[in-house]
Amino acid sequence: MTDRDSAADNQANHSHTSGDPVSYATAGVDIDAGERAVELFAPHAKRASRPEVMGGLGGFSGLFALKGNYREPVLAAASDGVGTKLAIAQAMNKHDTVGRDLVAMCVDDLVVCGAEPLFLQDYIAVGKVVPETVAQIVAGIADGCVDAGCALLGGETAEHPGLMDEDHYDLSATAVGVVEADALLSPERVRPGDVVIAMGSSGLHSNGYSLARKVLLEWGHMDLEGHVEEFGRSLGEELLEPTRIYARDCLALAAETDVRTFAHITGGGLAENLARVIPAGLVAELERGTWTPAPVFALIAQRGRVAREEMDRTFNMGVGMVAVVAPEDTERAQAVLTARHVDNWVLGSVKRSSEPKNHELPRVALTGEHPRF
Repeated sequence: MTDRDSAADNQANHSHTSGDPVSYATAGVDIDAGERAVELFAPHAKRASRPEVMGGLGGFSGLFALKGNYREPVLAAASDGVGTKLAIAQAMNKHDTVGRDLVAMCVDDLVVCGAEPLFLQDYIAVGKVVPETVAQIVAGIADGCVDAGCALLGGETAEHPGLMDEDHYDLSATAVGVVEADALLSPERVRPGDVVIAMGSSGLHSNGYSLARKVLLEWGHMDLEGHVEEFGRSLGEELLEPTRIYARDCLALAAETDVRTFAHITGGGLAENLARVIPAGLVAELERGTWTPAPVFALIAQRGRVAREEMDRTFNMGVGMVAVVAPEDTERAQAVLTARHVDNWVLGSVKRSSEPKNHELPRVALTGEHPRF
């Protein structure tokens, strides 16, 4: 957010004669609007800080002094975006929540290996800079950084006339964290008998929106402003519910219990993401009967006649993060999460594969049916 930029070769949005003076503004880039946006979002960026941050807004790079008595610090980095959930925000002209989604998608990936998020840098591409809209987006990013305990170290806002519609924008970010080398969480820590604990999601999070929009808006002709009884609010409000940020919850869990690893449940669903942290020769056996997905998942499945297999691999289905813990720490782990107001339950356990040498076998097995779904 320290600079303004644009696509160099964009065409102007109006005709131009050779005798008229040419400026960046005639090409569609409003530098003054960019500066006004910086003025509006600066207070938000300043409140998302940490003592290690050096300098302030306006520099060419963000500076962060890695302080602390680290023995062998390992830096971790994760980049992500929000995807087509942005189309809902733009349709509703509500831009103050998608920033939280952006932070969550990055920092919740970082914490899988046990890394503490330190800072985040964002990239906001807009068709036309509307200072108030950019300020709302950054306010949401700052909120997310505060929740995650990391600093908003800066970023970029780029105006792309001719490449993007004036009321469209896209978001991406990179987060950086740190973990001691001997505290790295990884699949190698997972053992037979370990327990798989689910942490409930806040809704769709930031995955599967292309399918959700196709089913509910294009095929179902549902109104984003319309009240949905099952949700107790409008469809748009349900779809814009921010992605839960689990970073601090996971760090607290790792500090107090023997956590083997985590799995952030994003695109690909529960089975595919958990399989990424289950080593060869083992299988995580999970039971669908341990939870009922939120009504939004049932609505999509029913309205679109979406098969269960497709729902499972497209959406989180109510599980946003998974912890694999030592069996003797199960109750303690659940107590820590409950004290932090994180909905949680035992999903299943890790067992030896029936064919340990066959690495082609699935590493996650989901059985049973969701109750009341």
